[in-house]
Amino acid sequence: MSTLTASTLAAQHILAEFNRIPRSKPLFVGIQGPQGSGKTHLSRSLVSLLSSPPHSLHLAVFSVDDLYLTHEGLVDLAANNPGNRLWKGRGQPGTHDVELGAYTLKKLRDLNDSSSSNIVTLPIFDKSKFNGEGDRLSEGVNIEGPVDIVILEGWCMGFYPLDNETLNKKRDAIISGSDDSLRNDLDIAQRCMEGISKRDVEQVNESLHGYVEQWYPYFEAFIQWRLQQEHDMKSKNGGVGMTDDQVVKFVDRYIPGYIFFAPGIEHGGSSQNCPPWHGRGLCITIDENRQVIKTSKF
Repeated sequence: MSTLTASTLAAQHILAEFNRIPRSKPLFVGIQGPQGSGKTHLSRSLVSLLSSPPHSLHLAVFSVDDLYLTHEGLVDLAANNPGNRLWKGRGQPGTHDVELGAYTLKKLRDLNDSSSSNIVTLPIFDKSKFNGEGDRLSEGVNIEGPVDIVILEGWCMGFYPLDNETLNKKRDAIISGSDDSLRNDLDIAQRCMEGISKRDVEQVNESLHGYVEQWYPYFEAFIQWRLQQEHDMKSKNGGVGMTDDQVVKFVDRYIPGYIFFAPGIEHGGSSQNCPPWHGRGLCITIDENRQVIKTSKF
């Protein structure tokens, strides 16, 4: 199948949820997929499909990446946590401005109300600033209401925290090589955990509570975008032009997020209720040629 077919499957899922009940407020849809899996292309395709006749819907689309702390905030986070390698740059939960995200989502939710302003400004994070460290731009993108569908996509969208006992048991199992759930990812997981302390992972875990409490309640539907050979992609993807050493550092900082927190997309955290999109999620698995291998509901 083609990428367009995959996009069509996602569009059909969103339309089914949009039409499920009468709406005065937008439908919020979360999209998660690993770096390099095509989330941005999927989002653009969804805008093209859903904004065209016969649907003619108005969409607002932005990325979790646009909610990163400012460059100053990222520098301060790293400086205040000098031992935490997971916060040495943007990426992991804890490096985002949760309050900005909550503010933006609330403004989008209320955009269709007659008493509200009919314009919401979406933030933009420019990754090219400060020699690739990135910074938030002073001006964003204005979205004019009414809006039918809001899409927020990101590599860690939908991640859930674990209780500390479960978190530490999983960390110990990875280090000892006894975590059978990782299968092909175990060697990568063990490598990336070198030099990362229990407290490092706990800090990221604690940060996720803000996402769960302030972002996730808005979302009724979810799409998970998965690669058949995801472990291979994770071990190699680092962006065009990266040296081997840069790729290793990239992987080392991101992989813990996948192995600890990604299962929560379907099941929630160990001490949390089911995600608000439970029963309204679609997982699309594609191969390296972006052809659909399978789909499943969750």
